[in-house]
Amino acid sequence: MTSSLEAPRVLLRRIREIMARPEAGEDRLDAIVVEIAANLVAEVCSVYLRRRDGSMVLFATEGLNKEAVHKTHLKRGEGLVGLIAEHADLLNLSEAQEHPAFSYRPETGEEIYHSFLGVPILRGGESAGVLTVQNQTPRSYSEEEVEALQTTAMVVAELIASGELAAGDVLDAEGRQNMALLNGISLSPGIALGQAILHEPRIIVTDLFADDVPRELQRLEKAMGKLRATIDDMLLGGDPSVSGEYRDVLEAYRMFAHDRGWNRRLSEAISTGLTAEAAVERVRNNTRALMVRQIDPYLRERLHDLDDLSNRLLRVLAGRTTAAEEGIPDNTILFARTMGPAELLDYDRDRLCGLVLEEGGVASHVAIVARALGVAAVGQVPGAVDYVESGDKVVVDAASGEIFVRPSQNVLTSYSDKVEFEARRQEQYAQLRDEPAVSQDGCEIDLQINAGLLVDLPHLDESGASGIGLFRTELQFMISATFPKAGQQTEMYTAVLEQAGDKPVVFRSLDIGGDKMLPYLRHAKEENPALGWRAIRMALDRPGLFRTQIRALMRAAAGRELHIMLPMISDIAEFLAARDLLDKEHQHQERHGHSRPTRVHLGVMIEVPALLWQLDQLLPMVDFVSVGSNDLLQFLFAADRGNIRVSERFDPLSPAVLKMLGDIVDAAERHKVPLALCGEMAGRPLEALALIALGYRSISMAPASVGPVKSMIRSMSAGDAAEKLRALLAANETDIRTHLESYAANYNIIV
Repeated sequence: MTSSLEAPRVLLRRIREIMARPEAGEDRLDAIVVEIAANLVAEVCSVYLRRRDGSMVLFATEGLNKEAVHKTHLKRGEGLVGLIAEHADLLNLSEAQEHPAFSYRPETGEEIYHSFLGVPILRGGESAGVLTVQNQTPRSYSEEEVEALQTTAMVVAELIASGELAAGDVLDAEGRQNMALLNGISLSPGIALGQAILHEPRIIVTDLFADDVPRELQRLEKAMGKLRATIDDMLLGGDPSVSGEYRDVLEAYRMFAHDRGWNRRLSEAISTGLTAEAAVERVRNNTRALMVRQIDPYLRERLHDLDDLSNRLLRVLAGRTTAAEEGIPDNTILFARTMGPAELLDYDRDRLCGLVLEEGGVASHVAIVARALGVAAVGQVPGAVDYVESGDKVVVDAASGEIFVRPSQNVLTSYSDKVEFEARRQEQYAQLRDEPAVSQDGCEIDLQINAGLLVDLPHLDESGASGIGLFRTELQFMISATFPKAGQQTEMYTAVLEQAGDKPVVFRSLDIGGDKMLPYLRHAKEENPALGWRAIRMALDRPGLFRTQIRALMRAAAGRELHIMLPMISDIAEFLAARDLLDKEHQHQERHGHSRPTRVHLGVMIEVPALLWQLDQLLPMVDFVSVGSNDLLQFLFAADRGNIRVSERFDPLSPAVLKMLGDIVDAAERHKVPLALCGEMAGRPLEALALIALGYRSISMAPASVGPVKSMIRSMSAGDAAEKLRALLAANETDIRTHLESYAANYNIIV
């Protein structure tokens, strides 16, 4: 062992002995600063801890006036100590008083000291305090001394985390501020009160000192090999959630995992006497302190990669898995950077009440599953995982997109009242379950639900809906590791129809491709996946895939009527080609003597604007049509509904949208073709009011929306609403929403 590593190892051994003493935390901290001063031949060693308001307080010292302890305070960012805490970076100065940030405190008696070395005490990536040494003689401290002080700072961080240094308003046991307010976008409505659980929980390092350095080096080497293999498997093994930005993240992980410099720094940290886990935490903190100062946003973003990779390595070393495999407590609010739909389904739905994602848009697959499970979910929350520890109290307001981490009692009380109010309102909706959705002037509206998984089916009876207006068949494919065979598909569709009973189910044929690629299907990367090779376009190019699904649907619906809806039709020729494939499959079933549906109703989703100018030719050929407002509005406005910057930019109640939707109603009435609308627009009471005013009599929505929409319908007059909307459109009003809100308020319509 080289002599350069002896000093920190000797210091660690001495501190280890101090930590084992049966003394109070502050007494041990006093002993630690004495030991550091002696080991580094420093005349001063001091510890400053951060208070909740960001200011610093002198907590222990060897060399400065003892009377200054707990009395010397520095404002946030004030002085050399404040500067270190703010930037989470060390300072090594031969003439401290010449530094522009130097702040003189006469009560400490530090005016005689020139040289200064300070390092941040890091906990969970945040500065919980600062550890300093000083000397009268001007000098620069060596790399070995810096190494020793940084290592010792980890020990002090453990004292802070244990809660043994609590005093006054110094930070809590985890070294974090009391309450944090995070903001994102709503993925699934609702309010959740519970405790945070990390999807991939961080490991808190408590065992710092190595008994056997060679063994720790072996543990590190073995864990690094396993980590690299795991990342390679995720990239190459066909995980459906590994795509897009998540794939880019994993590529960055792989780059870090194979970085020789990272591996070397970990080995050197172990050689100073740390365990493999402590070495990972130590190198993570040091690297983080360097990267956080980078101006380049790309390099700053790599902080998340470093944190994730370090956490993964810690889990490998500890033999830990994900929270889903370990089990979760009641009222769990799950935090994750990103997540696939299959991963969310791994959790106990009875214990899961909330979800917070750093990524994820409204149209993401995990958002669809969250809505199906009735889990309040918020996405696009930058740095969410870094703000929480497992067990933190959390409030998720998925209506406003706000997340309160470690909320105050006032916030908890306020949201508890909201939850109780919402529960009472849901009871009122439940009482309407068996009541018809009929307006005050006798107009009956057919309310149906959107579904895609078997877990959705209980909502059919719970909501009082008349059927399933949209069953997304692709969700079964998205959560499967391999392509579901015809038999598996038949079992799935049979189970859906059996649970639906005599209520109709409209099965949408596979809407995969583009942004919903299956990992087991080869597909070239596309610049604009939503506009690319997807849905009916893929089905016609892969007729075997399409016919396999049609065959499974026909067998499942034997002896009853079957409704099939084709997505993304943009030209009549596509409908004719798909109908031809369906006819061939029907003939195949008949030729082989298989039981068949009593009738197949073939419909089309209106979601590509080009189809609007072909309705008079198309409608006589189809059995029904359904407006897919999500994609139709996205294409109409050329605004990606998954892009937070533009998704809320255009109002679905704008005149352009309402006139377009009204034209579809007129065309359907001319040709006497059943018409429905099955997008998210239908699930919002005010938008539903506008749809009914336009003439829509069948709308399909998320199960949780049925109650509020039915309540609205029973309080409105469809005829009056139609007259009001016609007048607004005729007057060329631009802000239709505001006028409809006033109309609803004036006529006591519950929106």
